[in-house]
Amino acid sequence: MKEFLEVDPNDSFVQHALALEYIKAEDDVTARRLFEEILQREPGYTGSYYHLAKLLERIGEANEAIKCYEKGMEESKKKGENHVYNELKSAYEELIF
Repeated sequence: MKEFLEVDPNDSFVQHALALEYIKAEDDVTARRLFEEILQREPGYTGSYYHLAKLLERIGEANEAIKCYEKGMEESKKKGENHVYNELKSAYEELIF
């Protein structure tokens, strides 16, 4: 997977997949960095908001997770991605209630 990033370090799909692998390997620091890089570069890459927010929840950063869910809902609504929006909204509501 890392080899693909060497070819194109800005490939959000590959970077997202790699971040998920880092989560499985329990390396939240690296996974977080990768998700944040994706969303800084490409805020419309909506799939990363959910995973980053869940990671933030898990490490005890609830306020940051809430912001991440909110931004993800905003971006997915702009793009008309209702399924992503509903997933983010459900996780968001579960966290705040």
